[in-house]
Amino acid sequence: MERREFIKKSTLAAGILSMSDLKLFGETMSEQGKSEHRPGFIPKRQYGKTDVMLSVIGFGGIVVKDAEQKTADKNVAKAVERGVNYFDVAPSYGDAEIKLGPALEPYRKDVFLACKTAVRDYAGAKAEFEQSLKRLRTDHFDLYQLHAITDVEKDVERVFAEDGAMKLFMEAKKDGRIRYLGFSAHSHEAALAAMEWYDFDSVLFPVNFAGYLKGEFGPEVVKKAKEKDMAVLALKILARQRAPEDDPVRRQYSKCWYQPITDPDEAKLAMSFTLSQPVTVALPPGEEKLFTMALDLVSDLKAITEEQLKELKVLASTLEPIFTNQV
Repeated sequence: MERREFIKKSTLAAGILSMSDLKLFGETMSEQGKSEHRPGFIPKRQYGKTDVMLSVIGFGGIVVKDAEQKTADKNVAKAVERGVNYFDVAPSYGDAEIKLGPALEPYRKDVFLACKTAVRDYAGAKAEFEQSLKRLRTDHFDLYQLHAITDVEKDVERVFAEDGAMKLFMEAKKDGRIRYLGFSAHSHEAALAAMEWYDFDSVLFPVNFAGYLKGEFGPEVVKKAKEKDMAVLALKILARQRAPEDDPVRRQYSKCWYQPITDPDEAKLAMSFTLSQPVTVALPPGEEKLFTMALDLVSDLKAITEEQLKELKVLASTLEPIFTNQV
């Protein structure tokens, strides 16, 4: 067996086997004594090696993209009331920053606000950082991330150049305008390279049952992050598979570029799978209906069983994952 194939199969197996020794769901919360146990309330998990506790379901800023301000205010208030304290947004999400800023302002001191930049040079990243602070009506970000790194040379090496975006990250962390540093990625190679260049606090990465089980996409990155005591923030938890624009399910959800999971039973399985990995926060799609479904389901989730895992493997074999690490 070639070395690359051996590594991929070994890390996939390690990711699945690690479920049995994780502290999961209610057990984690009761041991730490830092989560409220009331119906419908979102449990929390530790953010990496810090003492910060974050809601296992996060609020993606796309939920408020193109919404009326009063609707954005209502959705944010509802999420906070349910126990959501992780909010994630980016300048590339249309008007999401503009809508999220006023909606989140009353709760800012009680939430963990994450933002990102896809700009790779220092000057551009600084300008975008300042704009995001202003739009989000805050004087700091709890987490600031390199957004969507996909290429080692164009993204990873570029941001670490003398005039790269990491210079801005270091300055802003030193002066207190950034608490923690992270990155988001849709590439194993780029994610693993970034982890070697710097000890980030977290990685925002797709941890999706179809990609994980059929496409072998995720295990290697999750394993490496766990070894480095980095928090894993999971993307695409309710992505079902690739689908053309005229797919009837995809057409109903304009904020999804893939076919999302809409069936509650299937969603529970998918969410149980993701949260049975060493994941701190899982982010549902930016569709209000799907975000609400995730909130309603998460408090009743249990660690995934072997039977459920077998069921998901069969389902995954019939799907076309949105990400794959297979050659």
